[in-house]
Amino acid sequence: MSSSAMALTYDQAIEQVGFGRFQKKLMVVCGLGWAADAMEILLIAFILPAVGEEWGLNNTQKGLLGTAVFVGMLAGAWGWGWLSDRIGRKTGFISTVAIDSVFGLLSAFSPSFIWLLVLRAITGFGVGGTLPVDYSIFAEYLPAKSRGRYLVLLESFWAIGTIAAAGLAWLIVPRLGWRWLLAVSALPGILIFFIRRSIPESPRYLLVSGKSEQALQVLQMVARENGRELQANKILPPPPSARGQVRELWSPGLVRTTLTLWLIWFAISLGYYGVFTWLPSYFRAKGMALLPIYQNTFILALAQLPGYFSAAFLVEKLGRRVTLGVYLAASGVFTYLFAMATSLPLVVGMAVWMSFFTLGAWGALYAYTPEVYPTTLRATGMGAASGWTRIAGAIAPTLGAALMGVSLAIPLTVYAISFVLGGVAAFLLPMETSQAPLKDTLQE
Repeated sequence: MSSSAMALTYDQAIEQVGFGRFQKKLMVVCGLGWAADAMEILLIAFILPAVGEEWGLNNTQKGLLGTAVFVGMLAGAWGWGWLSDRIGRKTGFISTVAIDSVFGLLSAFSPSFIWLLVLRAITGFGVGGTLPVDYSIFAEYLPAKSRGRYLVLLESFWAIGTIAAAGLAWLIVPRLGWRWLLAVSALPGILIFFIRRSIPESPRYLLVSGKSEQALQVLQMVARENGRELQANKILPPPPSARGQVRELWSPGLVRTTLTLWLIWFAISLGYYGVFTWLPSYFRAKGMALLPIYQNTFILALAQLPGYFSAAFLVEKLGRRVTLGVYLAASGVFTYLFAMATSLPLVVGMAVWMSFFTLGAWGALYAYTPEVYPTTLRATGMGAASGWTRIAGAIAPTLGAALMGVSLAIPLTVYAISFVLGGVAAFLLPMETSQAPLKDTLQE
């Protein structure tokens, strides 16, 4: 320890620690979990035709399969988000990926449609917890100047999972069947469970929990791994505050932010899961055979990566709100053009742009949300907001099943409108968080 060591605030300490090897490793560990989660969710779209054929399911029953996953995710998002603000990030960080992987594997052995519904719902419970917990722990290790870019890049692992799901579906389903796809896709998460055990608890959480010595030790370890020296012998605790409560999401300083974010999360999710749960079915309705469906869905998954990377650049240049609003509005425009397209090249072209902007919007939203809540409420706020994703996700497949019976263009138009409304709401968010330090309590 240098003789010039001193007492620092957490933000001063994390700036000294910097962004380096530790955060890159953490991003990969979190990101691989996200990729595994994306596979578990989006596989439903790829197995629906085969499952429906095996058990003679109608569109309503197929929609229920998508709904079951999101009902589980709703419980997971709210439950794990609340829990991780009380007992720490690490428990949820490890447990959630274990749940979604183990029950994802078990669902491959489902003897009936009812068993598949139940096991996918439990899988969703794990997935729903992973998302708010991972974002909270990763955000709390990031310096302000790096935070937005790398939170969006973390979200880009979702695209990697989507690409993997589409690629595996392309290779496995026509040859081995849907059960093999579920089994193979669960294996990466089981591996990630063991890797996650080496990640320490969030020092920011330790600090607000009154464990300043432990917080200092973790930060010193991170600094060493980054090749730096932390010039501090003490991390100053935040102002005394009671443990964050759910009702504080409705406090005067947060009520407008909370309401607007919930609307955006609902709108983007209704559009995204409405489109992508039924995407193979939409392609088939537009005249594609099974293998071209998987091939074109794979191309759409590839288009998500530049969507994320462009958003990662723009959230720092234009700000979170503008990037989110523009990308959501563009998502709505290209979803509508996809609905109206008649030739197959135009169908695929509009779908590529729809995929590009939709996933970029997700990245901007995931960068913004954890930044507006203090540490005592961060995982709770993320969990509550992402809970609206699960509500919309539960509605979207059933809504799509009902409206597809009338006209293919009607559900896609509804989803396009949902994207545009979310974009309008993004411009109404009350604060820009770019380059701003994270808060620890509501009093700051």
